[in-house]
Amino acid sequence: MTNQAKEAQAPIMDALLHYREAGRASFHVPGHKNGQLYRQDERARLLQDVMSIDVTEITGMDDLHHPEEMILEAQQLAADCFGAEESFFLVGGSTSGNLALILTVCSQPGDILLVQRNVHKSVLHGLMLAGARAVFMEPYIDPISQLASAPVDSTIRSALAAYPEAKGVLITVPNYYGMGLDVAAIAEVCHQMGVPLLVDEAHGAHYGLHPQLPASALASGADGVVQSTHKMLSAMTMGAMLHIQGERIDRELLRQRLAMLQSSSPSYPIMASLDLARRYVHVHREQAFQEGMEAIRVFHEGWAGLTRFGLLEPVNVNGTVSVPPSGETIETEVQGLEPLLESIPGYSTQDPFKIVIYDRHGVWSGYQLQEKLEQQGCIPEMSTERYVVLLFTLASVKEDAERLLQALEDLETESALPLQVGVGSKGIPKKDHEVSTWNNLRVLNYSPPIQFHLQPPRKEQVESVSLELCSGRVAAEMVIPYPPGIPLLYPGETIQAEMVERLMKLQNAGAKCQGVADPSMRTIRVFSDGTD
Repeated sequence: MTNQAKEAQAPIMDALLHYREAGRASFHVPGHKNGQLYRQDERARLLQDVMSIDVTEITGMDDLHHPEEMILEAQQLAADCFGAEESFFLVGGSTSGNLALILTVCSQPGDILLVQRNVHKSVLHGLMLAGARAVFMEPYIDPISQLASAPVDSTIRSALAAYPEAKGVLITVPNYYGMGLDVAAIAEVCHQMGVPLLVDEAHGAHYGLHPQLPASALASGADGVVQSTHKMLSAMTMGAMLHIQGERIDRELLRQRLAMLQSSSPSYPIMASLDLARRYVHVHREQAFQEGMEAIRVFHEGWAGLTRFGLLEPVNVNGTVSVPPSGETIETEVQGLEPLLESIPGYSTQDPFKIVIYDRHGVWSGYQLQEKLEQQGCIPEMSTERYVVLLFTLASVKEDAERLLQALEDLETESALPLQVGVGSKGIPKKDHEVSTWNNLRVLNYSPPIQFHLQPPRKEQVESVSLELCSGRVAAEMVIPYPPGIPLLYPGETIQAEMVERLMKLQNAGAKCQGVADPSMRTIRVFSDGTD
């Protein structure tokens, strides 16, 4: 069989279709019996096709936790497609991959892991499960947007020099906004210091698959990479992959951790969707992104005629911005800010499929702009106090871009008041204006090791205080604006006055937070004085 013919196969999907076509009687779980329970229910009609291939580990269906047949073949094809030595299918999203990597690398309580401060909540949960100590590293703050990306290589080098006993480094690239940096330089630092680089690449499953997309973390030298195949490719929700290369990660232990964390009855439809998502990009390669790239081109062409809405883009050292996906550059609105651009490699790549906009007039917050767009029939991915994230993928078409442009054109002159204080004369957010759920208060390059554990505080150790009065207290709960799921506070962290102000602005803006006992955010749980 030729490589091309092999890449065109979808072993899991083919086996499930064969199972359905065989028409055999089910004397096994699941209880819906191939969907026949709902054959008379019109409301369940959409689910019946999925239920007809919703099987379990019966003869011929292989086992995710000990693959020998179709699942093994599908994972090997995924490794070939994405450039890994070995790939694992995840049916619990990138969360399960992050947990498994941390529990593998930090195999003993008290192990140190270097982690960027603005990580997904699953990383903190992994630290808790492992009983690990985290050294939090300062992420690079883009001087124009004031948004955080990831730590630069010099920060990681200094943290590793201070804590050479660290078991690894974990970063998130790209972030929710599509912002990225030079992962290859970070991988080189980690390998020089003898530790693995783990990358939460949940939003970058498509990276490296088209010349106009940034390089993937695997191609940049990362040892373990987690990707949400359902986010930027075409798998079903909860479908993700974990890719491994090199010898720095104990793969036998990793398999045990995955079996421990994932269901013993994994979803075969989700695995089949991972198989099909891989097959689509494997077979079509660059052409898989043709329509999506055309949609992006149409958007940028139309956006050039808009005046009200700014666009997040990386600034080059020459004071220009790259306009994806063509790679051409145009003059940008940063004249006079050249001193801020000295460290620009900290935000050097932008996912062309992530369109991040803001109101240059400063009239609408990101939350308000999202609501306006939703009223126009355009549903954004998320918003913050200032920005709105609009997500395109390989499945997007130019009609999507045209609809978005029409919505923005309709909003161009609505409530177009003069610029407010806090917004630069050219519509660029000033440093003290942005409040983003991706941003966290800076630490001094890196923090001391912070112990994580699963032991909850006793009731008598905790009290609820007004948000206005919590400055200087020690947090007893996580505060996780969602999306994107990046904790602003974790238990044991001292609440700074600047953080109080940030939380109050988020509360006033109507941000939804997970992890808090009071969903209104009027109060926050803290440790009683003298306890933590």
